[in-house]
Amino acid sequence: MRHKKVTFIRYPGGKQRILNHIIPFLPSREFIEGRFIEPFVGSGAVFFALNPKIAILADINPELIDLYHGLRCFPLEVWEIYKSFPKTKRAYYEIRAIKPERMNLAFKAARTLYLNRTCFKGMWRHNSKGEFNVGYGGEDRRWVINQETLKEVSNRLKSAILRCNDFEKTIVESIKGDFIFVDPPYRPGEREMHHDHYLYGKFSYSEYQRLSKALGRASKRGVKWAMTISSHPDIVNLFAKCCIIPIPRGTGRKPGILTNNSGEVLICNYNPEVLLSITPWLKAQGLVP
Repeated sequence: MRHKKVTFIRYPGGKQRILNHIIPFLPSREFIEGRFIEPFVGSGAVFFALNPKIAILADINPELIDLYHGLRCFPLEVWEIYKSFPKTKRAYYEIRAIKPERMNLAFKAARTLYLNRTCFKGMWRHNSKGEFNVGYGGEDRRWVINQETLKEVSNRLKSAILRCNDFEKTIVESIKGDFIFVDPPYRPGEREMHHDHYLYGKFSYSEYQRLSKALGRASKRGVKWAMTISSHPDIVNLFAKCCIIPIPRGTGRKPGILTNNSGEVLICNYNPEVLLSITPWLKAQGLVP
């Protein structure tokens, strides 16, 4: 079954533009026995591409999860609010200054989507108070999405359980038959991920150690998983017993800028050649693009 492409938010390090390098190594919807799980959902590019039967989508960013909740429940309301926001730089800063806790879910989602589509390079950055503080970037990317886009997003999210929590809490729920796709915050080639374009500052090497242990325990439970990550030796060594596949094209060191020397790899705890061997059959059946 071919699935309509879905893109609705801009996201630093999002995998939308390199899906062709990732999807062939992942199990299709029909071959995931249990749940599809993303502990760092971000833009959800892989989730929307695979369109799994049932999923758990999680992230530590509450505004992001509120956006997903709002779109799943109120896509038309979110669109009406979104398109009502003025088209000026001054309006952007006024809307950015609104306190999210004072809004209903549809308004929260519309505000987050508006800020994401009109801020500088789609960055997700917060100050020490947890307030979104990215500057204005213009209206050029605002109207790339429309009401039909949000309705499609809402339909896809009907199959998903949404959670705002730490990645380890999400991974520990996995059981045999589930498939986990992991895309943590990182800058290719750097050990300490001082990720100032992402939420809350950084994802350090010690977090990767914690992630490695959580995925190791999932492997012992019979869970299959794949992860996109920096090819830095210190990080790759944490997963030395797994299959490691270079990603030839990716975002590189500069957020949003594609490069042919991405410094990224796909790591998985299964043999991807099994998947590649059945890909011609899947295409013949119309199960994958």
